[in-house]
Amino acid sequence: MIFVLFGPGGAGKGTIAAKLVEIDPRLWLSRSWTTRAQRPGEPADAYCFVDRATFEEHVRAGEFFEWAEFLGNLYGTPVPRPPEGFDVLLEIDLQGAQQVRSKRPDATLILLLPPNSEIQAERLRSRGDSEDHVAKRLEAGFEEERIGRQIADAVVVNDGLMRAAAEVAGIVDSCRSTARTGSGTAGGTVGGEDQASGALPDDVSEGS
Repeated sequence: MIFVLFGPGGAGKGTIAAKLVEIDPRLWLSRSWTTRAQRPGEPADAYCFVDRATFEEHVRAGEFFEWAEFLGNLYGTPVPRPPEGFDVLLEIDLQGAQQVRSKRPDATLILLLPPNSEIQAERLRSRGDSEDHVAKRLEAGFEEERIGRQIADAVVVNDGLMRAAAEVAGIVDSCRSTARTGSGTAGGTVGGEDQASGALPDDVSEGS
């Protein structure tokens, strides 16, 4: 099964995703690629940090499930290849979620939102974003939420790590139960045909 955790910058997607794979041994988190520089204090494994030439080479080879560009930097999710018996967790942005929805309508899309714009701004600043970047992310966040609510299967407000992680974990368990009983269409595997390709899009938004 494929679970997609998406939302605006500052929603806390990375933190919630890390907690989910910690409490759910059956979830496999796909690590995204990016051409942006590693932020001060950011873990080396937060992304696979590569140069633009390397990234674009993988795009041409059809090795990304979804990819996008924001403020001159590229972000993408490699075609997931989880260990046998694991479900896939993707931590991506709105543009990536839209691509996944079009390619895999059976995926479960979970929109993660910050409690309010003030907390969102604090989270963005705490990770080292400039004031100019914070302002742009806040502005984009309103549209990301509006569109995200239209495609999401569930919406979770991240007003606390443990509570929000528990709510997302409950959604995952519910989808698994539905799939086992055959009363829903959620779940599936990633095949070779589900690969993003083509020219880089113009109107896209950033990852975490």
